[in-house]
Amino acid sequence: MTVSVTNHLNFRGDARAALEFYQTVFGGDIAIVTYKDAQNVQAPSETNQVMWGQVAAKNGFRVMAYDVPSRMPWDPGKNAFFVSVRGDSEKEISALWEKLSVGATVAQPLAPSGWAPLYGMLKDRFGITWVLDVATEYKAP
Repeated sequence: MTVSVTNHLNFRGDARAALEFYQTVFGGDIAIVTYKDAQNVQAPSETNQVMWGQVAAKNGFRVMAYDVPSRMPWDPGKNAFFVSVRGDSEKEISALWEKLSVGATVAQPLAPSGWAPLYGMLKDRFGITWVLDVATEYKAP
């Protein structure tokens, strides 16, 4: 049996813009189903909002998103989750960082750390906190 886990991000009207942005950062294919497409419009202002969306890239990156309808409560919270991206090389992680950091607030600049050749944390322009690092084998003390 195989199990896979995909981060599913919840927005209030910004899901399409976020998915399009993440596609420019990570590449891959984007799929978007609106409430209209699914014949599930309950508020006219939400007709073209995202009921389900996904970016999937050949390098393994995958993220899903949707716009929480106004009839449901939504609170982005504080530090409810981080999206962690681990890469094999400093070049790969640096390139992703450069793109994600556009319009972002940097919490920890991308730099060498005690546990990784590169590590950084930022909150992107959609309010999502990303942690990027170069994967290394953990060596217990």
